[in-house]
Amino acid sequence: MLEINLLPIREARRAADIRQYGTHLALIILLTVGGVGLYHSRLSDQIERTDARIRQMRNDIDQFKPQLDQVAAFKQRKSDLEKKIDVIDGLDRARSGPVRMMSELSLRTPDRLWIKSIATREGKITLRGESLDNEIVAKFLKNLGDSPYFEQVDLNGTKLGKGKAGFKIVEFSMKAKLVDPNAPDEPEEDEDDPKKSKKKAKKRSRA
Repeated sequence: MLEINLLPIREARRAADIRQYGTHLALIILLTVGGVGLYHSRLSDQIERTDARIRQMRNDIDQFKPQLDQVAAFKQRKSDLEKKIDVIDGLDRARSGPVRMMSELSLRTPDRLWIKSIATREGKITLRGESLDNEIVAKFLKNLGDSPYFEQVDLNGTKLGKGKAGFKIVEFSMKAKLVDPNAPDEPEEDEDDPKKSKKKAKKRSRA
């Protein structure tokens, strides 16, 4: 009976499998190393381009820094000038306010009515005077109510008195709110919200 030794064949097949496995493993390692190298190369290129852009932007900033400083200085001077203009406008209104008020009172005062005293405080004015009858006082209140320089005109009261010649006169006292018709309107609230919506803002009070 013949006996065949298969051990060398098995050993040869096992060695071939090991060589094939080693080849596959080496190929995988090679591909992995190549992929990592390629990714590293691309990442390095991106980093270099980013660094170049940063350097360029810094150079641009340094180049335009004098112009930016000039613009900032101009804005500061403009802001200071606007503040000074606002102060001048306020002083001008404060200076011309009494003149305009007296001129308006003179124009709105009817005949046979005399103003005896005028007092102003916190944008409000109180007038005391004399007239020959109540109708003239009512006309005076209406005239002031039609004036753009007065609002909330209200009569405090009247009483009978005697003039220097002994005839009867009507002494009256009234108050009103002083306004500046040339002052800019205040910004309006959101009209979409009924709780916040307002009518056109009134003119600012004038001291």
